[in-house]
Amino acid sequence: MTVADRWQINPQHFWMRGEQPEHPVSFDREKGFWNVYGYPEALEILSNPKVFSSDTSRLSEVRVDPELTEGNLVQMDDPGHGRLRRLVSHAFTPKIVNDLAPRIAELTHELLDEHAGRDRIELVSDLAYPLPVIVIAELLGVPSSDRHLFKEWAEVLFDPDNEITMNMPAEEQRRRMQEFVAKRQSIRDYFLGHAAERRTRPREDLLTQLVRAEVDGERLTDDQVVNFANLLLLAGHITTTLLLGNTVLCLDAHPDQAERVRADRSLVPTAIEESVRFLSPFALVARATNTDVEIAGTPVPRDQLLLVWVAAANRDPRQFADPHAFDIGRAPGSHLGFGRGVHFCLGAPLARLEGRIVLDILLDRFPKLRTDPDNPPVFRTNFEMNGVRELPLVARSGPAASASHESETGPASPN
Repeated sequence: MTVADRWQINPQHFWMRGEQPEHPVSFDREKGFWNVYGYPEALEILSNPKVFSSDTSRLSEVRVDPELTEGNLVQMDDPGHGRLRRLVSHAFTPKIVNDLAPRIAELTHELLDEHAGRDRIELVSDLAYPLPVIVIAELLGVPSSDRHLFKEWAEVLFDPDNEITMNMPAEEQRRRMQEFVAKRQSIRDYFLGHAAERRTRPREDLLTQLVRAEVDGERLTDDQVVNFANLLLLAGHITTTLLLGNTVLCLDAHPDQAERVRADRSLVPTAIEESVRFLSPFALVARATNTDVEIAGTPVPRDQLLLVWVAAANRDPRQFADPHAFDIGRAPGSHLGFGRGVHFCLGAPLARLEGRIVLDILLDRFPKLRTDPDNPPVFRTNFEMNGVRELPLVARSGPAASASHESETGPASPN
């Protein structure tokens, strides 16, 4: 039985059940877009932004409100994308990320200590969600105590009822866009308030850097500041939340691999990488064709929407031997779980560091850690995401492990 069958993962994710697509590229006539499942095809698309644009909003028949797109790195192409990305890239350098290791370890212990003495924990709400939220909130300079708001906003942005289709009537597109703008108004108001405060009372944080930054001699607009900050906050924690839950779930489903990690902690980094390949947190990325192009021998016209299923590409036997096996000894580095090219996940080094520190601490503090047979995991239903919303675990605490553990707070090399 596969992990997908065991936990009833989204049936649309056929690769999770060991299945392969009939062809690496196919057209969905009903919804009017192209699906790309193959690894070499996905790699080419992600690595060639001149032909495959990230600005998919231009394909809409309805004018997209600039309030939604300005400063949104995910849907920007160069040169604008590169200029904005450079504004914050220095905050995620290997040295700065590694310097966060003691704080990440300290927070991990503090969060676990809140549930000390219990033989059960719920990994997502107790640790995998609050930890990365606190870390990224401290970097941005917004109160981590507002994390209940951030969770609500994430649910708005990643609504499981969202549907991708190119065949929706213009009036319906317009209605949904207006509805979405209304739902995210609280997000906009929140960051506008903090941005206004930083303009009069600057601090040593990322939000201050955004409101004071200039691109081509001009300050960022309010929309750019809001969308940029929102992306950093939400993407900065959701990826890590999913990564942590997925890694623990993969190890639970493969006890032989879990024992290898416990016996040899040098395998922790590769266990993280293999979980990203095997159960990729974000299943897809979208691109628009700028020209007529041929993908895997299939002609694709210009101005077409491509859904690039990186999660399926990470199971392509042309790239990975025995791709449906979870193997922590697999050589890392080639999966597409964090993207590739100019849009490679900005927070990937931080997510990897948090994953390694948390997994090490969990292994130290809990000699036995397994899914709760009476409370199965609850998976997200979003078709574009892979991961748990709730992960109840049966945990037995070990005798050691405190925040002063040197092996956990010492520097970690970037990956």
